[in-house]
Amino acid sequence: MIALLIFLGVFLIFLVYVFRKNRKTNRLPPGPSGIPVLGYLPWISSECPHISFTELSRKYGPICGLQLGSVYTVLLSDPQLVRQAFAKDAFTGRAPLYLTHGIMQGHGIIGAQGSLWKDQRRFVAGCLKNFGMTKLPSTKRDKLEERILVIVNDCTSKLKRLTMEDGYGCIDPCEMFHHYVGNIINDIVFGKIYKEDDEIWKWLRFVQEEGLKHVGIAGPLNFLPFFRFLPRYGNVMKLLLDGKLKTHQHYQTIIDEHRARPEKMDNFVATFDDAMNTYVNNEHFTQQQYYHLLADLYGAGVDTTFATFRWFLLFMAAYPDEQKKIQDEMDELLGQKLPTLEDRLILIRIQAAIAETQRLRSVTPLGIPHGTTEDTQLGDYDIPKDSMIIPLQWAIHTDPAYWHDPLSFKPERFIAEDGSLIKPKAFLPYQTGKRMCVGDELSRMTLYLFAARILHLFVFSMPSGIRLDLEGEPGITMVPKPHRLIVTPRE
Repeated sequence: MIALLIFLGVFLIFLVYVFRKNRKTNRLPPGPSGIPVLGYLPWISSECPHISFTELSRKYGPICGLQLGSVYTVLLSDPQLVRQAFAKDAFTGRAPLYLTHGIMQGHGIIGAQGSLWKDQRRFVAGCLKNFGMTKLPSTKRDKLEERILVIVNDCTSKLKRLTMEDGYGCIDPCEMFHHYVGNIINDIVFGKIYKEDDEIWKWLRFVQEEGLKHVGIAGPLNFLPFFRFLPRYGNVMKLLLDGKLKTHQHYQTIIDEHRARPEKMDNFVATFDDAMNTYVNNEHFTQQQYYHLLADLYGAGVDTTFATFRWFLLFMAAYPDEQKKIQDEMDELLGQKLPTLEDRLILIRIQAAIAETQRLRSVTPLGIPHGTTEDTQLGDYDIPKDSMIIPLQWAIHTDPAYWHDPLSFKPERFIAEDGSLIKPKAFLPYQTGKRMCVGDELSRMTLYLFAARILHLFVFSMPSGIRLDLEGEPGITMVPKPHRLIVTPRE
């Protein structure tokens, strides 16, 4: 029976491949040829797909088309093309990937499209703005800053305690900062702040890390769905679905706790619950959407910000001269005063260093893939419906046509001659267009407050005798390899 199902799956993918191969259009983007069923998949590195795709984009040009299993894929490696594409409604779908649809089932905000996505994005953006996620100063933003700083200050107190005995501390930044960055998102999404040794919180962090790892391992399932009948991939799928179910059960506990106490309308649990009561029988405010939206907001809120902050600290330890320039600027402009959001107007060098970290180590090197909802065009080429569109951040952020000496860490590339902060056109850390990161400003606030407060108080360096490795471990997000850092209080 399994053999028959696999045969039918292969046959169907072959038909899709032949159909697309023989489409009447002759204006598909240039790209490599593949083989039936698998397309170009065998030639894509499973460990570093961003490198394989970047090499293709350098060879075939800024818009490159290729077949990956059953999914026709378009690589975009020019920032203007990315902006042009993602400004169109036809490119606002989600990539037709099996895991996205098999696990999320079109719920949430990451895997949603069409009217559900538009409605939920509008809802999320409105909530974040109401919570204080704004670029301009306001009373609400001040309150959000206070919420973030409660956790940042707790983090700096922990670092001080670690350094009291010997004058320095040796930390695992992954273990250390996952707790604190995660708690900022816990507060905003769930209205909860966990203690570091809370068993449920430990489990939630473990599930998140395992989920990311297994989704990476299960990559071929996205393009060859019949692989789910193979024991290895079937077991991975079961683990992912079981993890989702248990996580949703925990979310229900949080929801029940909220309903049992006086309402606080400053988190997503409270606001979505209120929306469910207001819009009864609304197909966009259902229990399943509730669970999936909470999961998306937590995962998206933690993964990229946490990974970027880990890279930032690692680069500070690797480039002590750059770290000292940041600290000298704070000393000169702030003295003993602790940095606040208001000080972003004058603390240019730390913002440049954060931007350079986001450029050089794009934590989503493939960007967040989009999908086409209809046959459309881009530039001189036809793009079929249900294509996957990859905004290839790694290629854009390391393109020598836009960046001099692109593989070097140089924060000054984000500082203008007059000392102001600049944002080059090829800098797309939060993507662009209709589906750009809805929480981009919250991420900027969090990264800045953590980085500024911690570097104002501490110096980070590498343990002696340790070889520095800045290559990272690619996956859904690119993260540093396991390492430890020395933390020393500043005098």
